[in-house]
Amino acid sequence: MARQPQTPPGGRLKTERITMTQALVRHLAALRVELDDGTLLPYCGGVWSIFGHGNVAGLGEALWAERRSLATHRAHNEQGMAHAAIAYAKANFRRRIMAVTSSIGPGATNLVTAAALAHVNRLPVLLLPGDTFASRAPDPVLQQLEDFHHGDLSANDALRPVTRYFDRLMRPEQVLTALPRAIQVMTDPALCGPVCLALPQDVQTQAFDCPLDFLHPAPIRLRRPEPDAGELAHAIAALRAARRPVIVAGGGVLYSGASEALAALALQCGIPVAETQAGKSSLAWDHPMNLGAVGVTGSPAANELAREADLVLAVGSRLQDFTTGSHTLFTGAKLLSLNVQAFDAAKWHGQSLVCDARVGLTRLAAETRGWAADPAWTDRARAAAATWNARVTELTLAAPTGAAPYDAEVIGAVRDSAPDSPQRDIAVCAAGTLPAELHKLWRAARPGGYHVEYGYSCMGYEIAGGLGVKMACPGAEVIVMVGDGSYLMMNSEIATSVMLGHKLIVVVLDNRGYGCIQRLQTATGGAHFNNLLQDCVPEGGHDVRIDFAAHAASLGAESVHVDGIPALKAAMQRARAATRTQVIVIDTTHTRTTDDGGCWWEVAVPEISQRPEVNDAHALYRAGKQTQRL
Repeated sequence: MARQPQTPPGGRLKTERITMTQALVRHLAALRVELDDGTLLPYCGGVWSIFGHGNVAGLGEALWAERRSLATHRAHNEQGMAHAAIAYAKANFRRRIMAVTSSIGPGATNLVTAAALAHVNRLPVLLLPGDTFASRAPDPVLQQLEDFHHGDLSANDALRPVTRYFDRLMRPEQVLTALPRAIQVMTDPALCGPVCLALPQDVQTQAFDCPLDFLHPAPIRLRRPEPDAGELAHAIAALRAARRPVIVAGGGVLYSGASEALAALALQCGIPVAETQAGKSSLAWDHPMNLGAVGVTGSPAANELAREADLVLAVGSRLQDFTTGSHTLFTGAKLLSLNVQAFDAAKWHGQSLVCDARVGLTRLAAETRGWAADPAWTDRARAAAATWNARVTELTLAAPTGAAPYDAEVIGAVRDSAPDSPQRDIAVCAAGTLPAELHKLWRAARPGGYHVEYGYSCMGYEIAGGLGVKMACPGAEVIVMVGDGSYLMMNSEIATSVMLGHKLIVVVLDNRGYGCIQRLQTATGGAHFNNLLQDCVPEGGHDVRIDFAAHAASLGAESVHVDGIPALKAAMQRARAATRTQVIVIDTTHTRTTDDGGCWWEVAVPEISQRPEVNDAHALYRAGKQTQRL
């Protein structure tokens, strides 16, 4: 039986004797975050857990005790549940999180891929893997990793390079400092990312005198860093000196809630806006200054003006190679980077403006009243945006030809299957050809209406991520678009979505293999090899035709295989009216893509090959390198 709260001389309650994991869970359950309008919400939206011997007795019991104030969700794969937690945070624009707990061993190492994804994308998630015994009395325990040279090493140490903060709690009272530090990292706009508290299974169960203040934490108030006066003055001067500026909107615009400030600056100063993968939906698709996607997967409107710009104002962007065309796209422009993280703001030898995106854009708008870009530049941008939007309609509403459809036609059918409520839709995707096509062609009507993980381009994120988005936005229609390759990598959270009652619409595009990489393989001179399923059958093997609809039905979803775009449109209307997770499978071709737009991307090609196609591709590669800005 737990000891009663301790009352020191003077009569004021100070401590309560509880276990380390009880303290941790109660702190998370009580923690609130204050939004801009003063609303207080639970900071932790729940805990994903797959129990094992390393966490079921300690943390599991603590979660059971607080199940009414902090929900625990059971998943089917540790990586999948971490993806769901990360997507939940992204859909909440980093204002709320979920925690994830696993046992030691394979449960913990299954978290590594998801942690890397969160690290790359600057997204918060609290990882709570069990660990080996701090006492070492029963070593080696089941699943323990034994290193011959480091006695204190466990499988959890694999999480060190892919987390922003890592700690292993060797005594119960260490939770008093470790947990607040982890939360500080997740709520810091510049440091934000995954954190890990490794929990030895004996320490989880040990009691200590916990200060009551720890169990009643103050609300989190999210920081908005102001710009340095000198940097701001230089940024204003750079903007005023420009005649042909372009704004590149990254994910930081969404996380800062800066969409209105961005739209105001763009209209006031006549500056066109291009969106990265993470920044897409910063402006509504039909905003007159929205040029659409930029970079390797970019629209012709955005990329043409980016090439001719004399100033690129990158807001909240990591300036990934897909955004910059491997540093070939903005070669004639001066770069001004507005970013809350100095590391990102200083990239590519650019001029830095380190501050919150909304604060920075608002300051720039206030200090540039009366100034505008060259009117001919603004007029050209408006015309280019309108022309591109008309072309998107043409590409996505093409009449069926009798051949297998390609991604653009599927996107159009999905997108326009609910013309009366497009603002409710959130498109979720991650890897393959679809992110390129969605980046160009999906029409996001509101911030967050486009949710594509393309920082880590992680196959398998899609369905689990869609579940996290649905939990964050229960009133939205969450539409997961996924290729057959990614579906096969990770699909088990379909069953979780059914079990939890969170309906998804999953559209599976079956091109019978890794069609995206097969195209890249042949584009770089390679032979058809090890990508399409038909090319992977060895002597004595058998060609396989996978029935994705039957598989999804076995996981509890309602599913159908459709033949062509008209049938897809009808299936989408039925899926929207349903209450259970829907899976719609359609055969597509990998040989057709949207050729409009795009730019060079550096993929190294061998200098020497017996194949003339590779030698020709290497010559093109060398030519592309000549245009690269270093």
